[in-house]
Amino acid sequence: MQLKDLKLVLIEKPEDMNFILGQSHFIKTVEDLHEALAGAVPGIKFGLAFCEASGPCLVRWSGTDEQCLALARKNAQAIGAGHSFIIFLGNVYPVNVLNAVRNVPEVCRIFCATANPTQVVVAESAQGRGILGVIDGGSPLGVESEKEIAERKAMLRRFGYKL
Repeated sequence: MQLKDLKLVLIEKPEDMNFILGQSHFIKTVEDLHEALAGAVPGIKFGLAFCEASGPCLVRWSGTDEQCLALARKNAQAIGAGHSFIIFLGNVYPVNVLNAVRNVPEVCRIFCATANPTQVVVAESAQGRGILGVIDGGSPLGVESEKEIAERKAMLRRFGYKL
């Protein structure tokens, strides 16, 4: 067996929109992720898509927001890796739903949860495609100083994550 191709798939989305990319193992993932997200935050806006890895091998999808749904379907199809899923979030941050997503029994792995520019490293063989990892945002440009530490802590307080 040989690797046919190795490629980078750019996640296409608005600059400030968050998403979660993961791997699962069962067609029931779509319903279970939908229920987990809807139960985590009342009135949540999201769209999710799941790449089925057997049978008809369709991109399965569900959600509550048309923009998020369109992005999920488009990016799932571009990635095209079996048993992968992508969730676009409209009015919440990943931190608000990540535990609910992780606790879905079919979820095997979370590759990233971010609003950063992201590239997905995809390997392709004769059998299909798989995600090797992600490139999430940029590389560090330095080490934070005392000033940046104070700014980070102040931002967390503004967002209500720290007292």
